Amino acid sequence: MKRLIKCIFAPLICLCILAAQASAAGAPETTTVPHVTMRMGADAGMFTTPITFSHGDISWLPKLAAQAGWPKWSIKRLGQIILRESGGCPNRVGGDVVDKNCNFIRIAERTHRSDTGLLQINGVHWKQDHAQYAGLVCKKMGVCDQARLLDPLTNLKAGKLLFDVAEWSPWNTN
Repeated sequence: MKRLIKCIFAPLICLCILAAQASAAGAPETTTVPHVTMRMGADAGMFTTPITFSHGDISWLPKLAAQAGWPKWSIKRLGQIILRESGGCPNRVGGDVVDKNCNFIRIAERTHRSDTGLLQINGVHWKQDHAQYAGLVCKKMGVCDQARLLDPLTNLKAGKLLFDVAEWSPWNTN
């Protein structure tokens, strides 16, 4: 029961913190959440111990990526992309500077604020009204807002959807 409560209320608390940060800053965009520790259920090979995300550490990736549907052969390249895009910090939004514990420090630049989470899923994929890409993640997964993509598993699933359609090209790799 304690696990269930943590799984339900931890994301809600993070969303409340995000709303408070945005409100306090007077900014409409989402920034980040505090240091992230994630606990997942015990079924289907899911994590039963907390995952603590730290900048540069992706030791948790094989299990979480498998849950999101990524094949084993893709994990090495997926890890390289995650390290390049977010440093392994699921709460990172484009332009954010974070510390070694993935805590938000400041916004370095504002040109990529729609890039979200581990794979820095771009707003062209989750904004339902985007003229060029028509919000594939929104249409296929029902994930039409930035906050939901800060969840590491949701972000990896969205990335898998993009990969299934366009292979590695959303991340400009060969």
